[in-house]
Amino acid sequence: MTEPQASPPHDPDAVPVSEVAAEDVSRETSGDDDQAVDTQGDVSRETEFDTPIAREAAQAVHVLNVRQESWPAPPATRVLTVANQKGGVGKTTTAVNLAAALALHGLRVLVIDLDPQGNASTALGVEHTVGRPSIYDVLLGGQAIADVATPVDFTPNLLCVPATLDLAGADIELTSQVAREYRLQRALNTFLDHDGSFDYIFIDCPPSLGLLTLNALVAGREMLIPIQCEYYALEGLAQLLNTVELVKSHLNPALTVTTVLLTMYDSRTRLADQVADEVRAHFGELVLNPVIPRNVRVSEAPGFGQTVMTYDAGSRGAIGYLQAAHEIAERGAASSAGASEQPGGTQS
Repeated sequence: MTEPQASPPHDPDAVPVSEVAAEDVSRETSGDDDQAVDTQGDVSRETEFDTPIAREAAQAVHVLNVRQESWPAPPATRVLTVANQKGGVGKTTTAVNLAAALALHGLRVLVIDLDPQGNASTALGVEHTVGRPSIYDVLLGGQAIADVATPVDFTPNLLCVPATLDLAGADIELTSQVAREYRLQRALNTFLDHDGSFDYIFIDCPPSLGLLTLNALVAGREMLIPIQCEYYALEGLAQLLNTVELVKSHLNPALTVTTVLLTMYDSRTRLADQVADEVRAHFGELVLNPVIPRNVRVSEAPGFGQTVMTYDAGSRGAIGYLQAAHEIAERGAASSAGASEQPGGTQS
């Protein structure tokens, strides 16, 4: 039978092995832990804006800071007709978002909705039910623009002249009217004679070259053409430019194409780059440097009665329109040619 081994004598001054091990380990790894913490801090600082959420947050903060700035005003009211007879190129979206961006930066803006669909009125949250005073009453009822212009909710600097379904038959009704091409020009000149405080007026046209669009071309002094970055958008451009030349020759000599904006740009496709290059080669400096990317936020905003500038100011679409509006404001302030002239040509 084996005898039990005797345990070693107890030393009262001895330190437990567990404590020694823990102390040694802590001394050996304390430097590594500090280094790891520093390394983690460096990594977090390096990757601070490398995540989609961080980038969106940074953009939103930037937009909020920029919104506090005041942009320069033009020497005289600029009347821009936003036209392209091809549908779905972003005419209404461009008109309302540029107008909102300019108004949010201290400029007084009026949007005239000349499309019977009333999408510009919807995007600005302005009621446009049948029977409500609208641009139809201005064109065919002799009502003043000041009586039908409605302030929008998100800024006092922006007003909208709404369009209702009554406008759908205006092309036919205008056919028998005297001086039918000058109806909007006369109303707009009267409006500006009584209130010249507006910096920008945007006229949103329907996707056609009928009498409504013709009235807009006669009333405006400048033309803004949104061009979708797809091949079909280029096909109808020649016809639109021919119409502009006819209007200049016979109805409004002051009309000039001053601004071209590329919309619905998809950086993933070569076609978008090719279309953008062709447009820039043809129009040169008339093309704004910013392009409007395809962005779901831009499409969602009208469903909430808002522009993308107020719906999601940090989205890529809002950033694009913000940059485009800023460039328009800078160009307008830098150009004083013909500042004292009223919009529209002389009536023949």
